[in-house]
Amino acid sequence: MNSLLTLKEVTLRYGSHAVLEDIVLSLEPGEIGGLLGGSGSGKSTLLRAIAGFESLAKGEIIFSGRVIASAAGSVPAHQRGIGMVFQDHALFPHLNVADNIAFGLRMLGKKQRLYRVNELLEMIGLAECSQRFPHELSGGQQQRVALALALAQWPALILLDEPFASLDTELRQRLAMDVRALLKLHNTAALLVTHDQREAFAMADRVGLLADSRLQQWATPYALYHEPANRAVAEFVGEGVFLPAALLSERCLHMSLGEFCRLHDFPTANSGRVDVLVRPDDVVHDDDSAVRALVVSKQFRGADFLYTLQLDDGSQVLSLVPSHHDHSIGELIGIRVEFDHLIAFA
Repeated sequence: MNSLLTLKEVTLRYGSHAVLEDIVLSLEPGEIGGLLGGSGSGKSTLLRAIAGFESLAKGEIIFSGRVIASAAGSVPAHQRGIGMVFQDHALFPHLNVADNIAFGLRMLGKKQRLYRVNELLEMIGLAECSQRFPHELSGGQQQRVALALALAQWPALILLDEPFASLDTELRQRLAMDVRALLKLHNTAALLVTHDQREAFAMADRVGLLADSRLQQWATPYALYHEPANRAVAEFVGEGVFLPAALLSERCLHMSLGEFCRLHDFPTANSGRVDVLVRPDDVVHDDDSAVRALVVSKQFRGADFLYTLQLDDGSQVLSLVPSHHDHSIGELIGIRVEFDHLIAFA
């Protein structure tokens, strides 16, 4: 399958400062991608470059088989055929919901435009709100209208720049899944910029981490979490700690939690030592285990507790435990380690 969107060594600079360097990624038709990164990592800048609002210092952006941006020049934003949903919704306050959506359909006849508006209102579940004005809607409803406005001309690609950031957590998660379902229903590709990992994992088929001006990894959410390409990804994505370990062989090591092996070689370390990534789901609560750990702190999360546990050597690990196991701080509990993915870095 030919990619819908391809970025080839995309580089953006402000003066002599490289904001983004050699970014390489692709999106297939109907695929949803997510971009994660800290503040100032260049997430929104990359989205703006794809939309046509930033110039490239190097590389190419190819959309639907044609080069829309390069260091030599670019196709104007309004000619790219790419939709964009901004964080602030960008609705017209003096127009009602139906007229906001109809604004992007002026090229259609009146009958066609009315049919398309009603179709979009049904799709976003706001048919009963067609005559309301933006200030009469909730944040989630405004975001749905903004999405309908972006979808009005059926673009093959929509760019979403922190679209749910102003919403509360519960609504953000629910709306993210609704938007994903709408995009998949109409085979519309999307690239989402977000600071919320759970949002990116819930919505996206592939997720990338931007750090130090570069795309550190572009992979499925599962791979990004369980198979981080480097330490930067491992530290940014999910929760976990690094424990020192001594290599016993190319595939086996010893650490405070015991001896463990995996099917392929560990990274070479001149010192014979590595740091092992231990996720909360690697540390299993087991009353029958001989290995004991001290409960140092705990966070109640409803279905689970996130325990911080101290081992005999003073090092600490995290453990995600079903919440009916309510242990006191200072209590010793049994644990065992189950490494489905044993990740270590030199």
